[in-house]
Amino acid sequence: MKSMFTRRSALLGLSATLATPALSQVQLPEPNIVAGARRNASSFVTQDWRDHFKTLGKGVIVADTFSRALHYWNSEGSDYRIYPTSVPMTDELTKRGYTEIVRKKVGPTWTPTKSMRERDPTLPEFMEAGAGNPLGSHAMYLSWPAYLIHGTHDTRKIGRRSSSGCIGLYNEKIAELFEITPVGTQVRVL
Repeated sequence: MKSMFTRRSALLGLSATLATPALSQVQLPEPNIVAGARRNASSFVTQDWRDHFKTLGKGVIVADTFSRALHYWNSEGSDYRIYPTSVPMTDELTKRGYTEIVRKKVGPTWTPTKSMRERDPTLPEFMEAGAGNPLGSHAMYLSWPAYLIHGTHDTRKIGRRSSSGCIGLYNEKIAELFEITPVGTQVRVL
């Protein structure tokens, strides 16, 4: 259990480490991993918002499903943060392209989609907000129906292909991102 705490602590500190203007020289922390332990942390790669968007607008997010990281820039480009994420289980579940944040919710409820319930008939039809809810503490809804950037109570999912299409963050990190991300923020999923 100690190795999970150490790895998670390193990943939770990652966004604070990268929230600086001098990004080209950033060295990412290597989490302590016990010999023989499976590693679910991804290899983070810095991104440049200009490679994906013409303007910053209200802000931009690049969700990189390959490196399992979410990149955020504020509207001035002065705040760049990177967060470890969970990503969709398969390429078929992954929607790629351009979208935007259209709604935000603290304490989201969850209604599994028809295809989710077909894959797993044991899923409930509806789940109230709370500890067992797979959307975690906060959710930011995309213009694509049923696709979200949200938290998770199951921290083992971060760094893994574990979602049904959404991008998941540690609850502490989605709360941070939620506070600084306005509705209308541009999003690109790679």
